[in-house]
Parts: sequence; C-alpha cells; structure tokens
Amino acid sequence: MRRRALFLLLPLVLAGCGYNSIQTYDETAAKAKQDIEVQLQRRADLIPNLVNTVKGFAAQEQEVLTKVTEARAGLSGAIKGGKMPEMADANQQLTGALSRMMVTVEAYPTLKSDQNFLQLQDELTGTENRVAVARKDYNEAVGTYNAYIRKFPQVMTAKMTGAKSREYFEVSNAAAREAPTVDFGKKP
Repeated sequence: MRRRALFLLLPLVLAGCGYNSIQTYDETAAKAKQDIEVQLQRRADLIPNLVNTVKGFAAQEQEVLTKVTEARAGLSGAIKGGKMPEMADANQQLTGALSRMMVTVEAYPTLKSDQNFLQLQDELTGTENRVAVARKDYNEAVGTYNAYIRKFPQVMTAKMTGAKSREYFEVSNAAAREAPTVDFGKKP
C-alpha cells in the first residue's frame, strides 16, 4: 500500500520540483542569446559595406574608418567568444565609432544623397532596432529564468541539476555606457 501511494505521489512531487520549467526557461534564454548574436553578426557584416561606401567619398578620414573597422573586429571576436559582457561592451564601442563616422559623413553632402549609402544606412538602422529588441527579449528571458530558479521548491531542483543564473546583456564598462557626443557643427 505504501509503495502504491509513493508511485501515485511521485508524479506530483516531480511536477512540483520545476525541472521541466527550468529546462524550458533555460532554452528560451539560450534562444534569445542566439538571437542577439545573429543580430550583432548582421550588424558586423554590414559595416564593411558601409565603410567602403564612405571610403570612396571620405578618403582623408582614414582614422575614423579605421576605428570603425577595429570596433567591428572587436564585436566579431566578442560574438565568437559568446560572453554577454564582452558582446555588450564591443557593441557599445562599435556604436561610438559609427557615431563618429556619421559626423564625418555630414561633411560630404554628395555622400548623404548617394543611394548605396542611404540603403546601407537604412539597413544599419533596422539592424540597430533588431539588436535592441533582441537584447530586450534576452534580458526578459534571463529575468524569468533567474527568478524561477531562485524560488522554492525550484531552487532545490536547480541546485541538484547545476542550473546557474544567466548574465544579462548589459555594458560592464562604465565609460562605454555614456552615449558618444555628436556635434554636426564641427568637422571631425
């Protein structure tokens, strides 16, 4: 009789431990991380086209273009590393470099009206929006997962299965958190 009661209670105990939910939330966060990586890679892939288009008009602005290229390489390396803080910091560095490049573009009226440049600029803007949405979705998924594995009785299951909290996508370098200053009144 005791055995039978144990077998009847076992599914209830297992359902209450949260193992399946932990796995579901973890997979949701992992998918959201991949979405960020895809959008950051898309952004990194667009940069060479944008730089080459600007190069044709702004050959003397080599330093700005070099910084954009270096920041893009840093983002690509961070994506390959797969660590959220490095990706966030590299993304912020690229944002700053691109802002400086856009100030340079202001000095070239012909470039601002070039179809290739306008199309690339639109693509980059769309990608920036996708990165922001992917980042928001990832942070929400991480928040749900992290909160769930800290609740009782799931915390017991999380400890037994080795489930660890995930890192949020946020800039860890305090200096990189500040938005770059863009002044269209001065030439770079």
